[in-house]
Amino acid sequence: MGDRKIDQRWIILAVFGVSIVGVVAAILFSRGGSDSASSDSSTAKTSAGGASGCKEVEAPEPKHVSLKAPPQTVKPGEKLTAVVETSCGTFDIALNTKEAPTTTNSFAYLAEEGFYDGLDFHRIVPGFVIQGGDPLGTGLGGPGYKVVEKPPSNVSYTKGVVAMAKSSAEAPGTSGSQFYVVTGADAGLPPEYALVGKVSKGLSVVETIGELGTAAEKPKQTILIEQMTIEKG
Repeated sequence: MGDRKIDQRWIILAVFGVSIVGVVAAILFSRGGSDSASSDSSTAKTSAGGASGCKEVEAPEPKHVSLKAPPQTVKPGEKLTAVVETSCGTFDIALNTKEAPTTTNSFAYLAEEGFYDGLDFHRIVPGFVIQGGDPLGTGLGGPGYKVVEKPPSNVSYTKGVVAMAKSSAEAPGTSGSQFYVVTGADAGLPPEYALVGKVSKGLSVVETIGELGTAAEKPKQTILIEQMTIEKG
């Protein structure tokens, strides 16, 4: 399947007012990943921890996962918070169960299964997004299943919004396990990415992680999701 990367042409079009015809890389959010991406994500240890304020951690080993889609247990409007503990600190995500009950149900299921624990943020685009949740670490992995839930037509992917990644070949609202957090003022993306929720606490941690990307959209150091838990109420 195609790479799950963001093609920032949407933003470029808005700035320069030109049309781009025949662009091959039409993938807005992709599963990312070339051979170099795979090898980059397997770097054993980083040394930028002191400068960033993040812990120095080992890069995770790739793992293949095959899960079945969970039954629907999340109720629309139910108050759920995902607590994301990373090697740079902790941030909370208020899950939007009202507008995205199917997507948040899958996200919460994966978190409760420990799926996200030990995975990294394999893609960081400064001023745009941080992306993680791939068990392969290359941008090509997933949980073994997909769910589809179109986001609200008026959704805006603004700073702190959390949504699911997909390739341009997939239908709007398709998601597996890879998610992104918007770090720019407005990602300028079309309403095609399944909504998860919004960062409700610890946005400064997200901003710190967002500053650790390179021009190649790779992290300067390994950033781990040490644990993700779901709190109710």
